[in-house]
Amino acid sequence: MIANSLGVAFVTGASQGIGKAIAMRLASDGFKVALNDIPSKKDQLEAVAREIDAKHGHGSHVVPGDVSQEAEVEAMVKKATEALGGLDVMVANAGIIGPVKPLVSISGDEWDDLFRVNVRGVFLCYKYGAREIIAGGRGGRIIGASSLAGKQGGVSTSAYSASKFAVRGLTQSAALELGEHGITVNAYAPGVISTPMSAPFMGDITKILPPYAKPGEPADIASIVSYLASKESHYITGQTISVNAGIYFD
Repeated sequence: MIANSLGVAFVTGASQGIGKAIAMRLASDGFKVALNDIPSKKDQLEAVAREIDAKHGHGSHVVPGDVSQEAEVEAMVKKATEALGGLDVMVANAGIIGPVKPLVSISGDEWDDLFRVNVRGVFLCYKYGAREIIAGGRGGRIIGASSLAGKQGGVSTSAYSASKFAVRGLTQSAALELGEHGITVNAYAPGVISTPMSAPFMGDITKILPPYAKPGEPADIASIVSYLASKESHYITGQTISVNAGIYFD
């Protein structure tokens, strides 16, 4: 482990938006960071890696791959662990939004495609992240991406909402199973956050905001992940933390 490093963090969906903000914040905190996204975003991932190395001087490692493919997840987590010297934090951030349409209009294939990334992808990252953290023998953190939609369903978001509710259940069960290994498992539930992925829907989404609220920024989510990845969060597990400027209260 390099001097002043807090350990190794693995972040999926790290080429842009919330994932990039999380990766940059964890690097700033002192983690070496493995950066994942789909192969078509390899150039963007490499740009993020260069930015991390220039600003923080920590080791970073790019591991493109599809989080919905089990063999790829197993291989990329193993590769990152070997390259950076272990694994302490897994952030299963990657996800997609669509389809945004009424329940009666969603096809089975559209439903399956969304669950393939938002649920299967998180499950596989939890699974192989946990295996590597357990093997390291020093405990760690597993953190997943839920959503405000994972706490409150909405019109034309049934598939997305169901997928994010699933992350909450997975997180609770994993927390119970992995606590004996010194691993906490939590999730974050963003509200309205300005990102490239949410941009096409932002006009409609902002209509749900109360008068005092405004869309959040990726850094607002990264700050919560930073805390959940820290030693100070050791007494918090199985939780899905809302970050939404008072749009919804648990």
